[in-house]
Amino acid sequence: MGLKLCLSSTLKFSPISILRPISQSTKNPLRRSLLLVRALSADAAAGTTTIAPDTTPDDFRVAKAPQWKAAIDFKWIRENKEAVAANVKNRNSNANIDLVVELYDKLMNVQKEVEGLRAERNVVANRMKGKLEPSERQKLVEEGKNLKERLVTLEEDLLNLTDELQQEAQCVPNMTHPDVPVGGEDCSSIRKMVGKASEFSFSVKDHVQLGKDLNIFDFDAAAEVSGSKFYYLKNEAVMLEMGLINWAVSEVMKRGFTPLITPEIVRSSVVEKCGFQPRGTNTQVYSIEGSDQCLIGTAEIPVGGIHMDSIIPESSLPLKYVAFSHCFRTEAGAAGAATRGLYRVHQFSKVEMFILCRPEESNSFHEELIEIEEELFSSLGLHFKTIDMATQDLGAPAYRKFDVEAWMPGLGRYGEISSASNCTDYQSRRLGIRYRPESSIPPKKGKGSSTPTRFVHTLNATACAVPRMIICLLENYQQEDGSVVIPEPLRRFMGGLEIITPKIQIRC
Repeated sequence: MGLKLCLSSTLKFSPISILRPISQSTKNPLRRSLLLVRALSADAAAGTTTIAPDTTPDDFRVAKAPQWKAAIDFKWIRENKEAVAANVKNRNSNANIDLVVELYDKLMNVQKEVEGLRAERNVVANRMKGKLEPSERQKLVEEGKNLKERLVTLEEDLLNLTDELQQEAQCVPNMTHPDVPVGGEDCSSIRKMVGKASEFSFSVKDHVQLGKDLNIFDFDAAAEVSGSKFYYLKNEAVMLEMGLINWAVSEVMKRGFTPLITPEIVRSSVVEKCGFQPRGTNTQVYSIEGSDQCLIGTAEIPVGGIHMDSIIPESSLPLKYVAFSHCFRTEAGAAGAATRGLYRVHQFSKVEMFILCRPEESNSFHEELIEIEEELFSSLGLHFKTIDMATQDLGAPAYRKFDVEAWMPGLGRYGEISSASNCTDYQSRRLGIRYRPESSIPPKKGKGSSTPTRFVHTLNATACAVPRMIICLLENYQQEDGSVVIPEPLRRFMGGLEIITPKIQIRC
């Protein structure tokens, strides 16, 4: 896409295969089994498959060794195979549960063989420590050599099976809350309707026309400089963006959230651990060519990574963050009137809430996040509905997700302005975030705590997606003379500005 970074890296959107050629070794029959591993997009419903080009004579493939490994409970999946398979079907995912269970059973069998051979090898080693006749010793040496060769082959098989199982199981989406509607987006249910649609005695304009008349946007110059779906904010729109950010952060901080400004470039592995596919066919992620890094599509990713591979004291939970960042999305496949203007862009500012908590508290914190969103949008006088999203509209990490869609009179429809997801332990198992429950029994002298650790639950929600909020405010607060009134809660964050008025256009 031609956008250069200071390190001469290029941002580009290009799918890569997660498969590699098989070794032609005849010592390892498992390596000559045909295994096509699916690469899911960030949305479990997208479910595309990527296969490597034909580079080996026999067309045999094995899964590429994953760069990281999730702490997936394979035994639980096997014991609950029917429920997991039904969940995969309901979410329209291409994850292959039969293959996951098959690989896990193979892994367990090979593990038993390996343990048996190791035990035999130890017996032989112990026998060789005593006094033996030369012929007997030679016999044991040969036996030990044979055991070693068999172990090398089986241990290699074990590693390959572990990688194959991990790669396939990482495609399995989170389980789903029992109250979530089953089906596509049309099956989603309305949880709450707030306010009424604005009524106008004049012909309304959409935000694109309003922005042009008010001289606060420049899409044409941005298209020349950066390409389509980019924009300049000018004049009062700059104050409006900064005001929205400061308003959202300060309001959420009142509720006990710690403010953050995050990195906007992260490692690809962190993106994957949060449940997004940085290099899938329809990815929304910009990858940096020649590196293992990506631009973030949401602050959820770097905030989730703060406590990666750590054990949090139970007394520190819950951890609540409100993070500001710029976000970058390819918007692959996006087209049509719904993408006009600021509605669907490649770069935008967003304030995101993120919570890490005990498992038994995640449902209540999900309710809290939704209530915060509803209070924020209600305080600005917006008309919106909160929707319990159906199974096929859930991303892979989400156990349950509520979207907020606000009325946009200029566009003549509702548009999504936020979402709130409970991801349970899906992300924490991949990010390695645990906590140690406080035990009522003190540890023995000289020994650490014997209390086993547990995975935290993670939740995320949008406090303010700036471009969509600007659309709502301009279109709902427009006046007949072309001006736009600023809602009272934002005025103190905009230097007391109460109204944006049209500019006199000077033409040369």
